[in-house]
Order: sequence, then structure tokens, then C-alpha cells
Amino acid sequence: MAKGTSVVVAMSGGVDSSVAAALLVEQGYDVTGVMLRLWSEPGKEESNRCCTPDAMAGARRVAAKLGIPFYALNSQDLFHNVVVQSFMDGYRNGITPNPCILCNQHIRWGFMYETARELGAEFMATGHYAQINPRPDGSVELHRGLDPDKDQSYVMSVLPQEKLRHTLFPVGGMAKPEVREHARRFGLTVADRADSQDLCFLAGQDYRGFLARHVPEVTQPGKIVNADGRYVGEHQGLAFYTIGQRKGLGIAAPRPLYVLEKNLATNELVVGDETDLGRNSLTAGGMNWISGTAPTEPFDAEVKIRYRAALAPAVVTSQGNDQITVHFKNSMRDITVGQRVVIYNGEAVLGGGTIQSSFNTIGEPA
Repeated sequence: MAKGTSVVVAMSGGVDSSVAAALLVEQGYDVTGVMLRLWSEPGKEESNRCCTPDAMAGARRVAAKLGIPFYALNSQDLFHNVVVQSFMDGYRNGITPNPCILCNQHIRWGFMYETARELGAEFMATGHYAQINPRPDGSVELHRGLDPDKDQSYVMSVLPQEKLRHTLFPVGGMAKPEVREHARRFGLTVADRADSQDLCFLAGQDYRGFLARHVPEVTQPGKIVNADGRYVGEHQGLAFYTIGQRKGLGIAAPRPLYVLEKNLATNELVVGDETDLGRNSLTAGGMNWISGTAPTEPFDAEVKIRYRAALAPAVVTSQGNDQITVHFKNSMRDITVGQRVVIYNGEAVLGGGTIQSSFNTIGEPA
């Protein structure tokens, strides 16, 4: 099917998307490279990880080397209004948002995907480390990337069945060193370019400085109290702390203290012992089930509560297509409202949603 099939490749100027494009050209696809122009703080355009002038020039060079058309799509306003605004609003509301989830959902597989389809492309491809496995009935499954250190199936869990059927992940079945070897084989100058880790719109800086400039109200100092309300110190702004955090609290105490809660109403940071930290259950909403339909009965699964978290055994119960309750086999230290919970069955991603609450249930999950 590859020969002549039209595919738009989301290019970033990095090695993964560049090799994805090169492999598709080699396989006979009719490839077009597209790069998104994303919002940057005024004066920091040179440092925005995803679309600096240098990255744009690098992507153009790769496209020229491969002999494919290359276009830039302006999504600056949409990116700011959806991704950056939600990031700021999340901290205003005392939660820890995940902007990469929203970017993939609304920018890449929203604006970019729809544009690609309108232009007649059958598929959109990216350099993400995830895999799509076809099923006999024409549907597809989302699987983890082959390289466990690079696996990005967690963030791909936002994609619905319809979009996954028109998505390609050419490097998802490779380890990172193999991708770099392909880049050298194709003669791409990005073969040894370092990976980027930070949020693109932070321009290489710490998120604290960004919030101080744009959401100063969340950086106001306040009291640190224990679970009984007793004053134990001062915090520098609730946005600068996460549930489960131990280091950097600035408290002299005879035993380690951990962040248990952020009280937005009183601007207080609640701390306590490690034994007070764990929760064994959560609720989540906004579920996306990869199959398109929620399971009707409780089921055993492995669950991630953040991108770099280890898989944890749990029982998952759906309440309709949109809501779930997860009961973990063991207590979890750092369930964080606003982060994404993703459900796995072996290598397959079953679905994911946004964590809304955490709590303790008595006894073992059913």
C-alpha cells in the first residue's frame, strides 16, 4: 500500500521525525514535510525548543535532502489559547497540568491532522516512539514503543481510533541508537542532535520563572502546615511544589517531611510523614478508550499515573465511556490531580484520562 500513498510528516528538525520522513520516502510513500510554528514568549523565539529558526532551517535541509516538499503551518495563536493558557489555568486552580497531552490532542492531531487530511493525505506520521498494530476487523491497537526508555505511548493515549487508523509511527519499533544509525545511513546532518526534554514554550528555562511572569498570583509565599494545621515553615508559592515532594521544602525537622496537599483557598502547603502520603485509589475523567468503547466489567490492568512512572497493578472500573475508578494493589505515593492516568494490558494501551481525585479505600480491591 505504501507506493504513492500520501502522508504528511510532522517534522521538528530533530533526528526522530527526520528519520521517520526518510524511512517513508524509502518505502515509497508520497511524503510532505510540515512543521508547526508554535507560540513563544516575545523575545524568546530563538530558544523555543520546537520551532526555533535553527530547527526550522534544519527541517528544511532534511526535506531538501530527501527531495520532498516542506511547509510551515502557523499555529501560534491556537497553541497559546489552548496549550499555554491551560497550563497557566491549571496552576491557578492548584493542579499540575500536562501541556504535552493537550498539544498532541488539539494541535498535532487536531489542527495539523485535519489540515493534512484536507490536503488529501491518507496518513499523518510523526517520530514518536509508539506502535500501531492492525486488527483483522480493520481497527487498530496502540502499543508501547520498542525502546522502553523512549516509549511515548503514554502521551499517544489521547488519540481516538479514527485518528490512529490514519497515523504512522515509523520509528516506534526501533531503539534510539538504531534511529541514529538510520540518520547516518541517509546522510542526515541531525544524526547526532541531542534530544530535548523541556516544555517547548519555556524556551529552555525553568517553569517557575514562566509562572512568575505570567501567573504571579500562584507564586505568592504562604504557610507550610502539618496535617493538624500547625505552622512549620514558609513556602515560596504553591505552584512550585508537587504531591510527594520531599526535597527543597526548606524545613528543619527531625524526620523527612513530604508534600501531602496544596490548599488553594488558604494558600497553605500541607506536609506530613511518608506514611501519610500514599493513596490506593483514584478517579479520572475525559477517558479516551482506544477501542472506542469502555469495558463493561471491572478488570485487572497495569496503570501509569505519569509519563515516567512505573506500571502499577490495579483494578479498573469504568462508569460509562467517560469516567473510571482505579483501585491499586499497593499504595501510590504521588497521584497528582491534573496528570494523565493510562491503562495498559501488556504492550497494548487500553485508554487514558485525566486524574480528578485520589483517596484511600479500605481492604483489597475487588
